[in-house]
Amino acid sequence: QGRLVESGGGSVQAGASLRLSCVASENFGCMGWFRQAPGKEREGVAMIDSDSSATEYADSVKGRFSISKDTTKNTLYLSMSSLKPEDGGTYYCAARRWWENACNGVLTPTIFAYWGQGTQVTVSS
Repeated sequence: QGRLVESGGGSVQAGASLRLSCVASENFGCMGWFRQAPGKEREGVAMIDSDSSATEYADSVKGRFSISKDTTKNTLYLSMSSLKPEDGGTYYCAARRWWENACNGVLTPTIFAYWGQGTQVTVSS
């Protein structure tokens, strides 16, 4: 059973930067980051094809967040800068099955089969 473990969350001031990491237990296909604030639905943040050939970002994070992966370490990253209070929430790493390499530009949680437990990000104003 595939396993994803996130880390790197924390409490920061608005304008700060953080980098989240997600270590995968095996090779997966398309991978992504989602977040969920209390009382709100889980929303897509960014995703990347298995070969890093394509990425997709939510409009709210474009230009501030960057998704990347290190296949040698089976690790997915989310570099976040110019953080805003509305960026706060629990950030989840997600992955598609290993043969589902393409994300196909659809930043929705329903296409992901595997999920991590989440890491908390708090941004204070």
